[in-house]
This record gives sequence, structure tokens and C-alpha cells, in this order.
Amino acid sequence: MSGLSATAPSVPRKAEKAPRPRKSKAGWNLLGLFVFLTAGFPVYWMLNTAFKPAKDAIDPDPSLLPTGFTLDNFRRALNIADFWGPVGRSLIVSLTVVVIGIFVGMLAALAISRFAFRGRKIVIVGILAVQMVPLVAMIIPVFLLLNDLGQYDRLTGLIITYLTFILPFTVWTLRGFIVNIPRELEEAAMVDGCSRTTAFIRVVFPLLAPGLVATSVYGFIQAWNEYLYALMLMSQKNQTATVWLGNFTTKHGTEYAPMMAGSTMMAVPIVVLFLLVQRKMAAGLTAGAVKG
Repeated sequence: MSGLSATAPSVPRKAEKAPRPRKSKAGWNLLGLFVFLTAGFPVYWMLNTAFKPAKDAIDPDPSLLPTGFTLDNFRRALNIADFWGPVGRSLIVSLTVVVIGIFVGMLAALAISRFAFRGRKIVIVGILAVQMVPLVAMIIPVFLLLNDLGQYDRLTGLIITYLTFILPFTVWTLRGFIVNIPRELEEAAMVDGCSRTTAFIRVVFPLLAPGLVATSVYGFIQAWNEYLYALMLMSQKNQTATVWLGNFTTKHGTEYAPMMAGSTMMAVPIVVLFLLVQRKMAAGLTAGAVKG
């Protein structure tokens, strides 16, 4: 047997897996393009109408492409009625609603998320139930209540009304952010000598910043664009920017080109706000937890 060389049995090689064909993203790209065009076309048409001559805005056969460029519509929009007064009142109302709503909503969300108390589940269900009530159904009760309190045709009454609409969403949204922040971070800070308040300010609050920014933008947009309650609760003397757009509709017809110019000017604060906070809105929730 010495002359025979022992040969090891050959081990069959595993068949190599065929590379998976890459899934085509063309369908998703087309879907995204369709959504973009659907959402962006009204904005494009508003800008196109705002800068085109007024006679072209009422053309029965409109052109999708710009047919001219003029700033006369913006001059007309500024001269048809007081513009800066309604815009200033809308800014005051929107910013006040955001500041108060974020402060109260953050404390309420913290209490619901971190503390166990009797009736906690009822409060959470109540917050959800309030958001299901149509705003139209509350016009008459809100009007009667503000009238009894002497807040009809006052900015303070409008601010209180908007807070009742925005606070439930604010509390519910911030609660979701706070729940996702580990309790251990607060407990570690308290072990190191921080009080509960200091631990919240130094640990939880920075991690809560993306949620605060996103909620603030939502509240600002809701208060800025609200029309129905501003129309019912405020007189023409104290009208807001959205109600101001009604000045372009008269008994002689609607001036569409100046109206679109006014709408374009009203959209500027929203665009500026979004450009200022877009990075915070996209920031990771717990990005700061692993930083030294």
C-alpha cells in the first residue's frame, strides 16, 4: 500500500450565487416626479399668474408657459387695501400661538410621558378625540364664548382660539418625541448631581429640538393660513392676511392677477421660515446622545 498515494476525496464546490438583479428604481422615480408635479403645479400657476399681465390672467385659453412679465399686479395688490396691517396682525397671532403652544405643549407632553397619574390614559384619549372634531362644528360655540368673555374682534381672542386647535396636535407630537428619548439619560444626569429640571434642560431639551422645530412650523402654518375663524371672529378693521385676500373679489368680478400677487407675498414668510429651520427638521432625534 506504500506505493499507492492516498488521495483526499474531492469536496464539491458550492455553486456561486448568481448576483441579484438590481431592482429598477424607475417606477419610484416616476411616482416621485408625479407627486412633485401634482404638488408644485398650483404654486407654479400662482407665480405665473402673479407676474403675467392682468388681461392674460383672464384669458379663456390660458398658456402654461409665461406670456409676459410685469410687476403691476404687486403694485395693485399693495394699493387695493392696507397690506402691511393684516400681515403684521397675522405675524403677531402666528408667532404668539407658536411660542405659547410650544411652551404649554412641551410641559404637557413631558407630564404625560414621564409621570404616572390617575386618568393619564383618559387624557391621552381625550387629546386624540379633540382632533377628530371638525373645526366648522365649533364656530358658533367659540363665537358665543368669546363674545361672553369680551374677546370678540380682538387678537387675544383669536390667539386663544388657535391655541385650542394647535395644542392637541402639539402635545401628541411632542409626546412621541419625548417617549423615544431614553430615561437613562436623565437618570445619569441626576446621578451626576443635576436636578430633574436641570437634567431636562441639559439632556432632554437638546434632543427634543427637532420635534420642537417641526411642531413650531406646523403651528405657524396653521395659524398663518387659517381663514374661517379669522373671517368670523374679526372685523374688517382687524382682519388678518388671509381675509385680506377677499378684497380682490368685488361686485365687478375677481381680480385674479393681483390676488395671486398678494398670495405670493403672503407665502414669503412661510418659505423664509422653512429655509431657516430645514436642517433642524431633518436632524436625527438622538444625534446628540453619543457626542462627548
